[in-house]
Amino acid sequence: MVWCDDINSKNYNNLVKLPFNYNYEKLYRKENIYDIIIVLNYNMNPVIKNKGSAIFIHIARKNFKKTKGCIAVKKKDLLKIIKYLKRNTKVKILNQI
Repeated sequence: MVWCDDINSKNYNNLVKLPFNYNYEKLYRKENIYDIIIVLNYNMNPVIKNKGSAIFIHIARKNFKKTKGCIAVKKKDLLKIIKYLKRNTKVKILNQI
């Protein structure tokens, strides 16, 4: 499975199967950052092209290297978060410095 990030596709900002003829982001990585993901409901209903796609909460890379717009946390913390999620849970992201 991959995530379509190509604005020219009717599947833009959606999970799709390979083979796929448009640009996409692989959800399988050697570094295992996408072994567990929470897909946030950003630009999903309706999907607006060029507004951006796929904000995930996923496992952080070693040394917490920056993401391309997602939220990355330790695997143990992600597993704790998942325990509290329900179908209609609203996730609020705060930047507290």
